[in-house]
Amino acid sequence: MTDSEITVVVVDDHQIVREGLSSLLGALDGLRVVGTAADGRDAIHVVAETEPDVVVMDIQMPQLDGIEATRHITGRQPGVRVVMLTMNEDDETVLSAIRAGASGYLLKGSGADEVQTALRAAAAGGMVFGAALAGKVASYFSGGLRAETPEEPFPDLTDRERDVLRLLAAGRSNDAIAAELYVSNKTVRNAVSGIYAKLHAAGRAEAIITAREAGYGRD
Repeated sequence: MTDSEITVVVVDDHQIVREGLSSLLGALDGLRVVGTAADGRDAIHVVAETEPDVVVMDIQMPQLDGIEATRHITGRQPGVRVVMLTMNEDDETVLSAIRAGASGYLLKGSGADEVQTALRAAAAGGMVFGAALAGKVASYFSGGLRAETPEEPFPDLTDRERDVLRLLAAGRSNDAIAAELYVSNKTVRNAVSGIYAKLHAAGRAEAIITAREAGYGRD
């Protein structure tokens, strides 16, 4: 990579969008597309193999959505920056992307210049949000949107335990949870034990009922 070249991975479940965006970015000065992925799980593997500077990430995708994929990528490869490029602009989706570690959030339909500027800023360590979202993000960091965001249930749980609980509530087995979260079965067992203790649940069934009453697993 040259001093000014930025390597990019494009993630989108629509082939036409993915290929079109890859062609567009590849034609811009200083950008080089080094990989593409059609869903969140594939994105995790492609990013691990190519180690790009920036990932351009869609949100609504099969297998694993863009926000969860972003959480995995930024947790495992903190040097990789993620810029969301999506049609979703509701407050909760934007804030979920920020909490997952996204460095930028653009709406599909943004111009090539705006996308190029965002990728360069993200690669340099900045955070970039499209003009349509700038007010929301500013309000979030000043505390305005945070007050409107419902509190996360089970505040005593760690992020890992909360991820496991969501999948428990969705009816996943320990093996399926381990595969979906890319962790060992032992890690899942430890998380489940922690969940039982913190929820004062006698076992799996009671933990699932408690989680579902709080809204987990309904999707």
